[in-house]
Amino acid sequence: MAQKFTTSYLADSIVLLRQYKSLGERAIQQTPDEALTVVLDPQSNSIATIVKHLAGNMRSRWTGFLTSDGEKPDRHRDTEFEDPPRSREELLRIWEEGWRLVFAAVENLTEADLARTITIRTEPHSVMQAINRQLAHYAYHVGQIVYLARHFAGDRWQSLSIPRGKSAEFNARSLSPDPPR
Repeated sequence: MAQKFTTSYLADSIVLLRQYKSLGERAIQQTPDEALTVVLDPQSNSIATIVKHLAGNMRSRWTGFLTSDGEKPDRHRDTEFEDPPRSREELLRIWEEGWRLVFAAVENLTEADLARTITIRTEPHSVMQAINRQLAHYAYHVGQIVYLARHFAGDRWQSLSIPRGKSAEFNARSLSPDPPR
């Protein structure tokens, strides 16, 4: 997906967050219902568990983002890895709620806020550091979701980027001049 040129850290961060959200949703959409709670081995997480963890993290980090510690006292992180959502509807509900909190916080920030200090687990972070931390965390877990979704979709998988063997075709299209208007 081509990105619009920007020199705004916040604008670019919002675009990236929206891309990760979309990537996760497109992967989940291709996952059969019965596979959403499947774990590949006892030490792994299912897509549903990863979503529950992300939602818990998002609630904790982005609620009161500028005014309270990013690790809320009522968050019990270990429980995010227990009792995953049992239905696609519940999974999507908590996914949406988590992302709603992310965008409500980030879209209300200003460039001047980037140098402000916030805390996560009592450690100081600049707002920019905190956003970077969350971008990396979300990319990591969305990558896990995509990997699992690809596994469970099997031959029905529709590529979320450039399909294997299609790079040259994609490059030729992207390098061709715009058609006349």
